[in-house]
Amino acid sequence: MRCEVCGRKIHGKPCRVIIEGAKLTVCSKCAKHGTAYWEEPKPKTTALEPKTWFPPLKVKSKKPPKTTVDTTLELVENFDVKIRQAREKLGLSHEELGKKISEKVSVLKKIETGKMTPDNKLAVKLEHALTVKLLVPVSEETVQQTKIPKPASHELTLRDIIQLSKKKMEEKK
Repeated sequence: MRCEVCGRKIHGKPCRVIIEGAKLTVCSKCAKHGTAYWEEPKPKTTALEPKTWFPPLKVKSKKPPKTTVDTTLELVENFDVKIRQAREKLGLSHEELGKKISEKVSVLKKIETGKMTPDNKLAVKLEHALTVKLLVPVSEETVQQTKIPKPASHELTLRDIIQLSKKKMEEKK
């Protein structure tokens, strides 16, 4: 054990003193800089005394059931208008809807103004509360693949690609 004032190794019994309001364990040389104090021994409990400590009770918190959200769904295009119209049709304020689905009013206002896009989980909550359809299956855009003729004499250049795209534009007109 080392002295908390000078840092030397304490030989013999350490002294417990108060120096400038701090309780320190020091060597006998540094003990003269403070006033001695002793800690009162803690009362020991006997085996006959009743046990007053009880283990903590395990409290199960009620969590809402996990809802699985299908990732093959996407939000409809005019979700903000649909949400606002459905809320107004039901006569709900932002605060009432927020309490109903456990969501902040500011989030609902941002969604209705189109400043924020709800994730699928929130969209499901809004669908159930407002009885509207917000999630639809993902529409796969079909991209036509065109075969680019590759001349045998040289590699395809950027100029060749531009000329092909110009030809396509003319054909569409």
